[in-house]
Amino acid sequence: MTTPQAPQTIFIVDDDEAVRDSLRWLLEANGYRVRSFSGAEEFLHAYEPDQVGVLIADVRMPGMSGLELQEALIARKAPLPIVFITGHGDVPMAVATMKKGAVDFLEKPFNETDLRNIVARMLEQANERVSQAQAQKNHEAILSRLTAREQQVLERIVAGRLNKQIAGDLNISIKTVEAHRANIMEKLEVTTVADLMKIALTKAEGAA
Repeated sequence: MTTPQAPQTIFIVDDDEAVRDSLRWLLEANGYRVRSFSGAEEFLHAYEPDQVGVLIADVRMPGMSGLELQEALIARKAPLPIVFITGHGDVPMAVATMKKGAVDFLEKPFNETDLRNIVARMLEQANERVSQAQAQKNHEAILSRLTAREQQVLERIVAGRLNKQIAGDLNISIKTVEAHRANIMEKLEVTTVADLMKIALTKAEGAA
C-alpha cells in the first residue's frame, strides 16, 4: 500500500463530548492523528477533500445528522470512508446508508478492538480512494492535450471503429484519420492501442 503524502487523520463528529473524548483517547493511544468536532456543520467547514483519513460520525445529532453529513460529502465527491456510530441498531437505515457508500457501523458501547480493526481497514480504503482520484486527475490532464477533433477520433477508436469508418463518420480522409491517430499516440505517450484504450476507459469509468 502506497503511503500518501498527506497525513492520515481520523475525524470524529459527535455531539456527545464524552464519546468524542473516549474515541480520541482510544485512537491516539493507537498512534492515530485525531480531530474531533461537535457537529457536522463544524466538520464540513474545516474539511478539505484532499485530506486523507476516515470519518467516524454519530448517526443522530442535533442540526445536521450523520446521514445528512454523508449526503453532503457525496455531493462534494469527497473520497472519505465513513464509519457511523449508533446506539440504535437501525438495520434498514444501515442497509440504505451503506448502499450510498458508508463502509461500516460501530454500535455503542464500542469495543476497542473492533474500533481499531475498523479504522485500520477504512484507512486502507481511504488510501485506495485517494490513489484512484489522483490517477483519474492524471488521466484527465493527459487527455486534455488532445484537440477536439482528436477527441472525436479517440472516442471512435475506443468504440472499435476502423480508420475507414472513422473517416466516414467525421467526413475526413483516411490519411487524416491516420495522422490524428499518430498524434494521439504521441501526445498520450503510448505505443499500443491497448494502452490507449486503458487511458480512455479510465476517464470513462471516472465520469460514470
